Amino acid sequence: MDLQNIKEYCLSKKGVTECFPFDDETLVFKVGTKMFALTNINKEPLYINLKCDPIMAEDLRRDYEAIKPGYHMNKRHWNSVYLDETIPDENIYLLIDISYDLVYKGLKKCEKEEISKE
Repeated sequence: MDLQNIKEYCLSKKGVTECFPFDDETLVFKVGTKMFALTNINKEPLYINLKCDPIMAEDLRRDYEAIKPGYHMNKRHWNSVYLDETIPDENIYLLIDISYDLVYKGLKKCEKEEISKE
């Protein structure tokens, strides 16, 4: 899994945009106006911060050495997933899906309606 795979997968989802709102290194993926994934494009090893249900987040951290509390994020709701090849790609895609779904559900009704039209 590399940055290009992450970008392509995130951008394939409805209503997703990418931007650099914090600096020229932190790539953020948003659904509507809310971020669901972010990464530092220059940091090694590469990782992606993803939103997660708090109970599931704890389980994932216990099960995978490469999943840590979210770097510079709310540690209860966000994980940093290190792309060190110890987590199967399909699991990483699933974690992206979960993050996207959690954030999408929290959007305002008008935003959801606009995205569903795309």
